[in-house]
Amino acid sequence: MKTRVISGAVLAAIGLITIWLGGPVLAAVLLFCSLVGMYELQKACGVIRDGEKWPALSVAGFAGAAFYDLFLLLSGRRFAVVIAAFAVMAVMMVYVLTFPKYHADQAIAVCFSFFYVTVMLGFILLIRLEKEGLILVWLVFLSSWVADTCAYFVGRAVGRHKMAPVLSPKKTWEGAAGGIAGAGISGALFALIFAEGRLVGECALICAVGAVISIFGDLAASAVKRDHSIKDYGNLIPGHGGIMDRFDSVIFTAPVIYFLSLLLVSGI
Repeated sequence: MKTRVISGAVLAAIGLITIWLGGPVLAAVLLFCSLVGMYELQKACGVIRDGEKWPALSVAGFAGAAFYDLFLLLSGRRFAVVIAAFAVMAVMMVYVLTFPKYHADQAIAVCFSFFYVTVMLGFILLIRLEKEGLILVWLVFLSSWVADTCAYFVGRAVGRHKMAPVLSPKKTWEGAAGGIAGAGISGALFALIFAEGRLVGECALICAVGAVISIFGDLAASAVKRDHSIKDYGNLIPGHGGIMDRFDSVIFTAPVIYFLSLLLVSGI
């Protein structure tokens, strides 16, 4: 427990500094998380195996992730879809040129890991690049981690009805409701304190919606682990597991927060 708390504090400090600086620093940290997350997911799916050379498919996927984050930093959302398409095409080109060395399910797993981890985490950078980005980007983590914490305590106190007994036996509908309410309240308080009273309603709504989505992000990552009979994706973060274990809900909430930020704040 002590190790988990210490590593969590260190992670929070790194996140605070990284998000505050934004720009190339944030892009570099997100790229690191993306590459590690892709590696963990591909390893879980059996594409990468211990003691074996990394498949050319994986290398192509990692290269695509690097180019995607670079272009995202330089151009924002302008070319995001195009670069993402190029990255997937690169993986499939390697698959074709080396056929029949790799199986179709390996190519699909690499493409999936690129989109699921790199593209979806990339929305954190896109949010930070927006006009109110320094405020709005924190909603990704509030709606994920605050909701998870509130759901845990409410679930322990009054939880009775199981939400997903096979995937996560401890999750309850009562806990989920507490997590959503806690995220909405935290969003409103955050805006009152750090946005000088602006965007209170918007931040509360964004966090509440994000909390709903974060539940499915957590369960989706758990489903993949159960399918492949693993406990954790990795051990990079002591007491927390790997990047995919710690950022499973963040991966889901980032695109939603970005969309709601454009809709409710930027008016786009």
